[in-house]
This record gives sequence, structure tokens and C-alpha cells, in this order.
Amino acid sequence: MVKDGADPYLVHWEENEQANPKNWSTLYKCFITFQLGMVALAASLGSSIISPAEAAIGKYTGVGREVSVLCVSLYIIGFAVGPLCWAPMSELLGRRISIIPAMVCLSLFSIGTATSKNIQSVLLTRFFGGIFGSAPVSNVSAALGDIWDPKVRGTAVTFYAVAVVGGPTLGPLIGSALLVNPHLGWRWTEYIEAIWAFTITTLLLFFLPETYGPVLLKKKAQRLRKETGDQAYWHPQENIEVSPKTIITKQLSRPIIMLTTEPMVTCIALYASFVYGLLYLTLEVFPIVFEEQRGWSPVVGSLPFLGLFVGVCAAVFINLANQKRYARLLDEAHGKPVPEGRCPPMAIGGVLFAIGLFWFGWTANKHIHWISPVLAAVFIGAGFNVIFQQCINFLVDTYQLYAASAVSANTFLRSFLAAAFPLVASPMFHNLGVGPAMSILGGIATAAIPVPFIFMKYGLALRKKSKFAPVDDD
Repeated sequence: MVKDGADPYLVHWEENEQANPKNWSTLYKCFITFQLGMVALAASLGSSIISPAEAAIGKYTGVGREVSVLCVSLYIIGFAVGPLCWAPMSELLGRRISIIPAMVCLSLFSIGTATSKNIQSVLLTRFFGGIFGSAPVSNVSAALGDIWDPKVRGTAVTFYAVAVVGGPTLGPLIGSALLVNPHLGWRWTEYIEAIWAFTITTLLLFFLPETYGPVLLKKKAQRLRKETGDQAYWHPQENIEVSPKTIITKQLSRPIIMLTTEPMVTCIALYASFVYGLLYLTLEVFPIVFEEQRGWSPVVGSLPFLGLFVGVCAAVFINLANQKRYARLLDEAHGKPVPEGRCPPMAIGGVLFAIGLFWFGWTANKHIHWISPVLAAVFIGAGFNVIFQQCINFLVDTYQLYAASAVSANTFLRSFLAAAFPLVASPMFHNLGVGPAMSILGGIATAAIPVPFIFMKYGLALRKKSKFAPVDDD
């Protein structure tokens, strides 16, 4: 049915059309969400699985700890750079083409790291591995927005976020177990990453459909022209000029433009970057607390990361508890997304995060029972994951078609902080001590607690200033 004044040849979704990803069955959407979660897990696991091997790599290549820690930091810097390419590509060519080839390259560069003979090749392959591994991190949340309505998307993102955050928390434990096996060693941390990435990529190759609406409508227009012989059918996606100049000036630059000119993207990115950076700080701090100070073996010293993971999983219940309230707000807004409805759990997460940091810092002493800092890690994991999930939901609610670029702008900033924090962790915590160093970070986290409340009060005003997501006041 054509609306008054509408172009009858402009291709759009018909009511209840099954080709529309929003109309796919719930079971099929869940299967797609599972695939997207697993590919995100594969990429995020690659960031930390090598962290227990830093000393072994340093010994093999003849470099100090200051250089070997770059194995983690350069991968995360790749996470910052990559989305600037993959997110606009997904909005130009679709989600599949922006994820599957990149995951193949991640697998190949992981093998390259595993077979490296010197530190230069290790660091180079890790950097490029991060660039290609960033594709699912920046695009999966946008793909979830393609298939799920706002009312239930929060639930889907909740379980996806467990996969994204679970990788960095489980990676050190897996890496430690591989490292202590005399028949395996540090190279197998990357071989396992490659095997996992190849396995999931094969699954995607056969079972992951295209989910991006404009690309699907473009194909529909092409099909209608072919079937009817009427060349008048069209879709705006076909009019996007694809040339090196437009790709650079309009597509690749979009995330940076959004980060620097969109108030909501800037605010969310600054808040998310701090908590995300601290997650990667634990990769260096936990070995100091549990291996150096308490004398635990590498594998046992990695078990406290399970505390972080338990917290990550516990965050699921906090976020799900907000779904009923968000659904009510959505109904009151006549089905329009309400980003500010994501803020109450974010506020809870901010409090949990600050408590966890102070608690961990002042119970990390070896004379205090180990269960106390591990329980503090649960609070850190829960607080981080709640904040992370709601920031993603907020951006997808706000920017919708440009969600991938908005998320990649967020990923760009937070990844640079996440790359920097492991570099400063060792000198900071060795010179200041665990308690004072963690208290500084806890103080910053405490100062950030009002941020969600600011979003709740001024979020609508900030969104009204957006060039990419104008607010419909009707």
C-alpha cells in the first residue's frame, strides 16, 4: 500500500513481509544471535588469551616486560582502528561482507603470531589480528538491532555482551593452562585462537544471513526490476556513490565525525572507555596480586578471573530486570526507542563498579584471605558489564541505521584506553602499591557515578542536537 505522496516505485517492506529481518521467527533470530555472540567471543578471546604468555614470549625473543606487554596492547589498538573501516563497510555493503572475510584474516594472523620467530613479527601479526578481529565487535550489536525490535533487543544484547566480555575474562585462564603444558607452550595460545575463529567463521559462512535492511531492500529492488521488466523500481541504497573519494570522505570518516560532533556518542564513549580500560588493566594487575604477592602458580593465579566472569554473568539479571520497565516506556512512546530508559541499570552498574575497585584495592594484601579480592572482582565484572551493555543499547536505540558507526566510534576511543592501561599497570601498581593505585581508579569511578543521571535528565536535549539521529517529537 502506497502512502499519500510516496513514490510508488520506492521499494520498502510490506506489512508482515517475511524477507524483513524484523519478521523472522524468534527461533531463527535466536540462532543468528548465537552465531553473532560466538564470533564476538572468538575475537575478544584473542585479546587476552596470550596475556599469560608475555614472559615466555619475552624470554624467547629477548625483550623485557615493557615490550612483551605490547602483545595485548597492540591487539587492542587494532580494535580501535579496525571499526573505522568495518562499521561503514557494513552500512554500505552489509553485515556479512564486513564480518566473515575479516574473521578469516584474524585466523590467518593468529597462525602468523604462533609461527613467529622474533618480537617484530609477533607484534605486527597481533596488531593486524586486532584490526580484523574488531569487525564483529563493532558490527554485531548493529546486526542485533537489524533483527530485534527495541522492546526485546535489550535481552539479545545482554547475552551477546556476555560473549564479548567473557572473552577477555576467560582468556587468561585458558592461556595459562596451555602455557604450563610442556607439550604445548605459548604458541598454542594463538593456535587455539585460530582454530576457534576458523570454526565459528565456517558456521557463519553457511548459516549467517544478511540482516541489514537497506542492503536487502536494494536486492529486492534489483529483483523486482528483473522479474517485472520495469526499471522504475529503486531504493536509496543504490544511489550511494562507491568511489575511493566518497568511501574516505563519507564512509570511513563517519565514526570519527560522530565521535567529535555527536554529543551523545562523545558522552557515552568517554564513560564506556574508562570502565573498558579497567577491564584490561586486570590482565596485568591480577598476576601482580595473586602470583607475585601471594606466590600462586600461573594456572591457580588465573582462577580469580572466574570471579570477573561470574560478575559478568550476574549482570545479565540486572539488565533483564529493566526489560519490563523499558517495554512500558516503549509502549508509552508509541513504539519509538527510548534511550534514556537504559540509564537506571547503568547507574546501578556505576555504583557496583566503584565498590568493587575500592574493595579489591584494600583487600588484595596477601595477609587477607583470597576470597575477599575475588568477591570484589565479582562486583567489578558485574558493574562493568551492566555499563557496557546499556551503553551499547543506548547507542543502537539512538542511531539505528547508523548504529554500527556509532558503536565503532565508541569502540575507537575505549580501545585506545584499554591498550594504554596495561602499559601503565605494572609501574603504577608496583610503585604506588595495589591499595593506593586502585583507590585512585576507584575515585574516578565514584566521580563518574552521576553520569547516567545526567543522561536521564539531558539525554533528550543532547539527542535533539544530533545530525545522524534527529528526534521525532510527534
